[in-house]
Order: sequence, then structure tokens, then C-alpha cells
Amino acid sequence: MHIIDPHIHCVSRTTDDYLYMSRAGVVAVSEPAFWAGFDRSSAGSFYDYFRHLLDVEPKRAARYGIEHFSWLCINAKEAENVELSREVIKLIPPLLDHPRVLGIGEIGLNKNTRNEITIFEEQVDLAARFDQMILIHTPHLLDKHKGTSIICDILKNDSRIKPERVLIDHCEEHTIRLAREHGFWAGLTIYPVTKVTPQRGVDILETFGTDMICVNSASDWGESGPHMLTDTLIEFRRRGHSEDEATRVFHDNPARFFGQCPKWTIKPRLKP
Repeated sequence: MHIIDPHIHCVSRTTDDYLYMSRAGVVAVSEPAFWAGFDRSSAGSFYDYFRHLLDVEPKRAARYGIEHFSWLCINAKEAENVELSREVIKLIPPLLDHPRVLGIGEIGLNKNTRNEITIFEEQVDLAARFDQMILIHTPHLLDKHKGTSIICDILKNDSRIKPERVLIDHCEEHTIRLAREHGFWAGLTIYPVTKVTPQRGVDILETFGTDMICVNSASDWGESGPHMLTDTLIEFRRRGHSEDEATRVFHDNPARFFGQCPKWTIKPRLKP
């Protein structure tokens, strides 16, 4: 069956990962801008990174029959530096017309600081002014519920933001309601060390239902991998869910969310 990974950081993955994804049925990926494992020293570093996302990774993915799309932003971890963040934000508008850009992301919070909130609000404003979809990073572990609450409040209080065009990622059992009760899409990240295991991911799907949920691997420099997404699909099928149900979750849900951007090319395989 065909799979979409809605959140993966291919710049940190090897060609073996692309080969694995191709063999596993992954037909498209979405790559949000994120932390490089260290804080960048200048806006120029981000510009070069954006060029990598937009020009290098789509060609690398195409060698394995995978469509590659990206999001642009300064990530929450580096948003503590307000001066640098504003320089990076200025770089983004001219790039938004690129055929591989889906929107602004992954913006959000890391430690829920005042500076992070300021830059988050400014990037939400950027998305609103340029009519862009938004992909949200929620904090890790103990900061997650508070951060997710702050994020939801900011988004719902901006009348320009359409909830159905926002994906709040890294949801867990205690935060998924916050996203869905306000009409946002929710992301489940299968990243066992700091987020959700395949078993917990399927538990959440069975508890909260599968509507407006996208399951992803968020594979990056850490203890993660694209196999986490397929392991979750296998666990979903192992529990008796049909191939059609799996197709709706692991392919059609992200295809419907991303399909709100006219640049997205992959259509759902099943009727709603």
C-alpha cells in the first residue's frame, strides 16, 4: 500500500533511508524546517539550509520515486534569539512561491519562553499575511500541555487563521483533545524516546478516532527512523484494522490536509 510521511527531516537521513522508504511504499514526504543539532550563527546559514530543502532534497527523493515537499520557518529552539529570528523571517516571503513549499513550519514553542512566544506570534502573522498553511511543533515532555495550550490560544484568537489549515504536531494522550476541540488537525509522532511508540500511537488512534490525524516519524538526527511509521502501520493492521482503514490513516489523511495547498500533487486513494 502507499504511505505518506507527513513530517520527516530528510536532510539528516541517508540514502539508505530513502531506499527503505521506497521499498515500504512511501510515495511522498513533507519536511518542516528544524534545528540542525546546533544553533546556527547567522541568517545566511538559514538561507543555505532553505536552498537545501527546496533544491537538493526533492532531487534526492525523486531518485527513489518519492515526492518531497517542505515548510519554511525559524524553529522554536532557535527562536529564543529574537534578533536572528527576525532576520530569518525576512528571508521567507520570496521563497513562498517555490513549487515545493507547503507553508510555514514547524513553528511553535520549545520551553514556552516569552521570546519564543513573540517569534511564534510573528510567524503566525507571516502565515496569515501570505495565506499559508501552518505546521506546529509542540514542546517535549513536561512543557507539552502548557505549550500546546498557549499555541491553541494564540491561533484561535487570530481570526485570520483557519483551523483546518493548521496541523498541531507531536500530540500525545494529554494534548490531542486540545488540538481537535478547536478544529485543528493533530499529528502523532512515532519517536519512542521522547514522544510516542507505535503501540501508543495505535492506542491513541483507537481511543480518539482517526479523523483529522496524521501519523509521522519526524526522523532526524536523534534516535528515530522512517521505519517507525511503517512499524505503526503494521501494529494497526495487526490489531485487525483493514487495509482500507490503514490507507485512510497513513495515506489519505495527510493527502487531504496537504491537498489544501494547490502545490501538493498526491490525491487520496479512497473516497471520504
